[in-house]
Amino acid sequence: MRVMEDPDSRSILIGILGVLLIHFLLFATVPYLLRTDPSAALAKKHAANRQFNIQITPNEFFKKPVKPPPLTKYVEANPNAPDKVPDKTNNFSSKNSQLAQEKPQLDQHNDTPELEGKKDIRSNQVVSGQLVKPQDVAPVPPSVTNLAKPEEAPRQQQNPLSGFEKERDAGEAFGSNVGKVANTAKPLPDVVQGANNGVATGQSMVPAVDPRHPRARPVLENYQTRPAVFQENKFGTSNIGPVSYSAKWSAYGAYLHKMIEAIQSQWDRILTDSNTEPPAGSTVTVKFTMDSKGRITEIVNVESTSSEQGKASCVSAITLTAPYGDWTDDMKAVLGDSQELTFMFYYE
Repeated sequence: MRVMEDPDSRSILIGILGVLLIHFLLFATVPYLLRTDPSAALAKKHAANRQFNIQITPNEFFKKPVKPPPLTKYVEANPNAPDKVPDKTNNFSSKNSQLAQEKPQLDQHNDTPELEGKKDIRSNQVVSGQLVKPQDVAPVPPSVTNLAKPEEAPRQQQNPLSGFEKERDAGEAFGSNVGKVANTAKPLPDVVQGANNGVATGQSMVPAVDPRHPRARPVLENYQTRPAVFQENKFGTSNIGPVSYSAKWSAYGAYLHKMIEAIQSQWDRILTDSNTEPPAGSTVTVKFTMDSKGRITEIVNVESTSSEQGKASCVSAITLTAPYGDWTDDMKAVLGDSQELTFMFYYE
């Protein structure tokens, strides 16, 4: 108490207590304020023991390529139709074509031309022809002896000349025999009766007709395409032109065109060699799969109303002509590695 009462002693005591308090606080807080790296590494080591499961969706950060629109319906083009890109259509073929028909129907806006055909059949053809182009048969020249026969021209009318002018004075009147000279007037003593067309007489050479070597019969314009069985359609279009569908060219359409022609030729050859005539009006529907190499991988199903030989001829026409060739990159992008096709054969 004496120390606290003395001002000088009290100041010294307070200073000593303050120094002790500061040193105590420093001793308690300095180890936490001045932590070394081993302590941090130890903390990280304990934190690394925790496990996390992260799932990422495949191709999450990759943009998927846009697939081209699917091909819907294949139609066979008219080879005589002009090449014109249609405005809008879902049909594809071996060439571009615009919907038209030879006799337009007013106020009609369909996607199929008017056709006379069968009601109970599906067809994608608009013209019928033959695959082999017919050879022009040169007419056999007639024999020399019968090359020509003379034919007398019709006798022509001939008039004598008018002669000299004669005048006659009858007082109040005056007359003359001068008139219009005929075209056939000649210095002849008498008139020759005949045709009055001003053509001189003579002979003309007319080719003789040899019954053993008749002239070549005129042939109508033919289409170099497959024989067709049409599907009946009463409502056509108002567009005028060669009969055709609206269709756009595609590599797949050109590929199918060659493939169908090869199958058609093989089918005709099989029927000709076998000398068979399946029942008229019968049909055979063959469903099969084809890979990107053009090979027939499987005959999926065969539906037939024909005979067994008629059924086998259709299947053989498809398998014997395979493979049909590799697909293009565009076809693979649309069709993938394989495609299922359905062909329908019709016996007339």
